[in-house]
Amino acid sequence: MENNINIKSQTMRNWFVIYTRARWEKKVDQLLKQQGINSFCPLRKVKNQWADRMKVVEFPLFSSYVFVNINLKEEQVVRQTHGVLNFIYYMGKPAIIRSNEIDMIKQILVETPDVEIMSLKDINVGDRVTIKNGLLCNQEGSIIKVTGKTVLMVFDNLECALVSRVAVENLALIPS
Repeated sequence: MENNINIKSQTMRNWFVIYTRARWEKKVDQLLKQQGINSFCPLRKVKNQWADRMKVVEFPLFSSYVFVNINLKEEQVVRQTHGVLNFIYYMGKPAIIRSNEIDMIKQILVETPDVEIMSLKDINVGDRVTIKNGLLCNQEGSIIKVTGKTVLMVFDNLECALVSRVAVENLALIPS
């Protein structure tokens, strides 16, 4: 009986996150697929303007991360793939991602191909930001407080001191 459980755990597939060399996400995804590994590198689409044309370019949604759907037997193949640094660990074991979370990422990319991940550590009091969508779309302002996943900001070009709570994912940093 114990043998059957051990065999089942070796053949059962789970989604894991691997950490790649910087800017190697798409290459690692391609190399894994060539080896028959089910991998997923979420890509967002960004419009880039060159002097002579506009081009849509795909960038990884998560910097240095690729998802793999593997069993324990395939773990060594993933580890030995050029560009793979390691698995992401949680509580001493490779972190398992639920299939519905992978499906949700895929759905978001279908509905919003230009989605962007913004870490809360990237937002600080005093930062200048633009709202990306919603009622106050394209309004610029300054962050005055960060609370959880929302910020309190002041809009400075509305001829008044309007203060509003805005979700972090609705913001784009204005480079200084």
